[in-house]
Amino acid sequence: MENSRYPFQLEPLPYSYDALSSNIDETTLHFHHDKHLQTYVDNLNKALEPYPQFQDWTLERLCADYGSLPPQAATGVRNNAGGVYNHQLYFRCMTGDKNSPSPRMERELNRCFGSLEEFQKQLKAAALARFGSGWAYLVQDPKGDFKILSTANQDTPLPQGLRPLLLVDVWEHAYYLQYQNRRAEYLDQWFPLIDWRVVEYNAFQNGIAR
Repeated sequence: MENSRYPFQLEPLPYSYDALSSNIDETTLHFHHDKHLQTYVDNLNKALEPYPQFQDWTLERLCADYGSLPPQAATGVRNNAGGVYNHQLYFRCMTGDKNSPSPRMERELNRCFGSLEEFQKQLKAAALARFGSGWAYLVQDPKGDFKILSTANQDTPLPQGLRPLLLVDVWEHAYYLQYQNRRAEYLDQWFPLIDWRVVEYNAFQNGIAR
């Protein structure tokens, strides 16, 4: 995902559309992935088409350094590169194969938040506090510490030098077909879908965490 370049393509779901159906229904996944994410991919390619000098930038670099682009391109790239990056990570971090944090991951969560339950409480609070559309993240700072934050719209933590490990989508299109305005219920149903194997890979692939 992070190393993909123009022209960007829709990344397939890593599971079937009914794999999460006990928590997120098939219709929601079809619309969310096939329609919403595809639109971000298409619009990102359109935004970059007139600028061949930026077409070799990775998706991660576009999200982190969009401010280096010409002003007439920066907003479109910021919105759509962020939309692609955030959605691809969101879909990757879910699974119908329920699993738990490894001892190593749980140790880091305990060190940074006190407990797994406190981590979930803080992430849910950040997601509920996000007014309008946006995301709530578990991120890792350059020292290896885990933190919770949220962003508006399709912004990412990458310009802040933070590594996203896990995120939850709180745009209404992520849950409205099934949960209507019940964001808290959607969040409670989302937590059991976390693929901790992906989160752990994101955290430890560079050997940063203790």
